[in-house]
Amino acid sequence: MFNGILKKVLFVLVVVVVFQNWGKIERVLNPSGVVSQHTQANARVVLYATDWCGYCKATRRFLDQKGIPYSEFDIEKDPVARKAYEALGGRGIPILDVNGTLIRDFKPDAILQALK
Repeated sequence: MFNGILKKVLFVLVVVVVFQNWGKIERVLNPSGVVSQHTQANARVVLYATDWCGYCKATRRFLDQKGIPYSEFDIEKDPVARKAYEALGGRGIPILDVNGTLIRDFKPDAILQALK
C-alpha cells in the first residue's frame, strides 16, 4: 500500500515539474517556434513580476517558448526592483520593458511587435 502511494506522489511531482517548465521543454522539442537568432541577439527584455502571479507565469512561459532572453525582477523580494517598478507607473503585473517599449499585462503580440 505504501509503495502505491509513493508512486502516486512521485507521479504528481513529475507532472508539476513538467508543467512549470513546459516552455523550456517545448523550446527543445519545437525549435521552429523560436524567435530568430538576430532578434534574440538584439533583445533587451526586463520583466517585473511576482512568484504567485498567473499572468507573470504565462509571460515567462511565452518568453521561454520563443527563446527570448530576459532579466526578471521580483517586485516583492527586491526593494530596488520595486522602486523601478513604481517609477514605471507600477499598477499591475507583469510589466515588461521590451527594447524600451513598456508592456503591461500578458500581451504576446505586443511583445513580438516590440522585438521587431
